[in-house]
Amino acid sequence: DEPSSWETAELDPAQVEQRIKEYNSQINSNLFMSLNKDGSYTGFIKVQLKLVRPVSVPAAKRGPGGRPGQRTAGVKRRTSFYLPRGTVKHLHVLSHTRASEVISALLRKFTVVDDPRKFALFERSEKDEQVYLRKLADEERPLRLRLLAGPSEKALSFVLKENESGEVNWDAFSLPELHNFLRILQREEDEQLRRVRHRYARCRRELQAAL
Repeated sequence: DEPSSWETAELDPAQVEQRIKEYNSQINSNLFMSLNKDGSYTGFIKVQLKLVRPVSVPAAKRGPGGRPGQRTAGVKRRTSFYLPRGTVKHLHVLSHTRASEVISALLRKFTVVDDPRKFALFERSEKDEQVYLRKLADEERPLRLRLLAGPSEKALSFVLKENESGEVNWDAFSLPELHNFLRILQREEDEQLRRVRHRYARCRRELQAAL
């Protein structure tokens, strides 16, 4: 979806200052926004992680004797696990922090080593008992959207999901992952060939029986 009119609105410095005052007066926590002398501002955004697939993190380093804490020269090990669905993280960001930078910061918080391009930041809103999701462009600024929308979670919240763009960015995958995809495709191709050969062998037998 395209950004709504309030998301594309530009604010002058006086309007930014007024919005920050209104925002801080409406929240019930200490997650305030602060205006800086240069006209920028800082504040907190809350991001909910809704990841379906597992993520990769560095495996515990073990030496030749299997003891943790010893480095294995030249070997980069990974382990995969599922982040609990609905995990929430608060980030302290600047008004000019981009969506792509928020994604990278979240991955660092959880020591995820997957390519950030595998993920996308979405804005979530509720209107007329309907839920709407919009994928943020890399250059969009989440804290600015938070200020424009106000503190209401129904008006705006942020969600991290897999980047389902419709086009697979193969550069974002590691070599072992690509090899695994090839093995899966090979198994699917072999199974399809087996089914085709079985079907034509059956037709051949039926034709020979008819002759």
